[in-house]
Amino acid sequence: MKNIISTENAPAAIGPYSQGVATSGQFVIVSGQLPIDPATGAFAGEDIASQTEQSLKNIEAILKEAGYSVEDVVETTVMLSDIADFAAMNEVYAKHFTQNCPARCAFQVAALPRNAKVEIRAVACK
Repeated sequence: MKNIISTENAPAAIGPYSQGVATSGQFVIVSGQLPIDPATGAFAGEDIASQTEQSLKNIEAILKEAGYSVEDVVETTVMLSDIADFAAMNEVYAKHFTQNCPARCAFQVAALPRNAKVEIRAVACK
């Protein structure tokens, strides 16, 4: 079960994420997903939007295999090769997480495998 935590005593969420999420039950932890299309083994595209979309599709496929969905996600970590891509990433991310959003952190890293623009990991709980 996922319980969204929201308080006026801390800064409000400024995007598609929650201040905090309390959970009970069983977890599934999804390793960081690069934007690799499993059908081709190549990146889904060169721009941040297409790469974010594919990373999230990969997460959704793994969750589905485990009997979970994005509604069960309680936390994500978004790693960007360039923090300037944050707004474009966030626009795509917001289409996948529309309500009771998970807690999230996002930051720039020095480099990602295969020179990807984004890698996303997730934790889900039922």
